[in-house]
Amino acid sequence: MKTLAVISRKGGAGKTTLSVNLAITAHLAGLRTMLADIDPQRSASDSLRARTGDGPVLSEINAGKLFSTQVQAQHGNYDALVIDTPAAPEADGLQAINCADLCVLVCRPTFLDIASVVRSAEAVRRLGKKGLIVLSQAPSRRNGFEPPAVLKAAEALRFTGMPLAPIGLRARTAFQQSVAHGRSVCEWEPGSAAAEEISRLWDLIAPMLLGQEDIKARAG
Repeated sequence: MKTLAVISRKGGAGKTTLSVNLAITAHLAGLRTMLADIDPQRSASDSLRARTGDGPVLSEINAGKLFSTQVQAQHGNYDALVIDTPAAPEADGLQAINCADLCVLVCRPTFLDIASVVRSAEAVRRLGKKGLIVLSQAPSRRNGFEPPAVLKAAEALRFTGMPLAPIGLRARTAFQQSVAHGRSVCEWEPGSAAAEEISRLWDLIAPMLLGQEDIKARAG
């Protein structure tokens, strides 16, 4: 079993939206998936409870129970555990990082978000974990060109020493609408730009998390 921690020290960055979408996408890809919600706000839990039909198994816990939940998931033959982390306190985020095989750091293209991600990237590196930064709620391209805020954010994030995903999530209402109904955007608006973003991001994350050989074995 592999564990993915979705992290942001800044509230409102889109962390829960990404956690829910990745957990559902993993489930739809045939992985036995659990979403561990350690955020006291329980937004991910609210989303999955709104879901009809099958989906990822939900575990509402605090950070102190994360390790035992991970062990239970391993014994239960789960393939993937996705952790939705709180913006604070810092100790909870560190616990999630320590349990993770891959950490996805969510960042809006703003000064304060970037400053926050720099500290998160340092923690990921200090604990010897793999990490990936994903830009979230980015403004859309205009006439095929990236807005200056996105270009400046990408340049600033290079100095974290952590890879920036070439696929980001734009500010789209489909993300809010789908999460409110416990669906991924791929279910809510198949073929949409939002669905393409999540699909491409999962195609990037899956081999980083599971390993290329495991992906090939499942495809076979």
